[in-house]
Amino acid sequence: MKGRRSKLELYLDTIEALASSGPMPLSRLTLRTKINNNPLKAIVFDLLDKRLVEEREIKRRIFYAATPKARTVLSNFKQLTQILPLA
Repeated sequence: MKGRRSKLELYLDTIEALASSGPMPLSRLTLRTKINNNPLKAIVFDLLDKRLVEEREIKRRIFYAATPKARTVLSNFKQLTQILPLA
């Protein structure tokens, strides 16, 4: 079993889940990222403030989706980890 994930890893996992799977409600995002509901809400709201995630209303339900800015951040981070691998 892996150790505890850092805050950066939690944020990146959230962005990656939204970027790869498209818009999803918070409940599905919780299952996809394996982050508890309350910490995930805080992460999503922080990403909303930074405009990396957007909120959409579909059939009276709130869905969250990655913005193009978030996809850029994710691809830049992947390029950086290829150059400088993390231990």
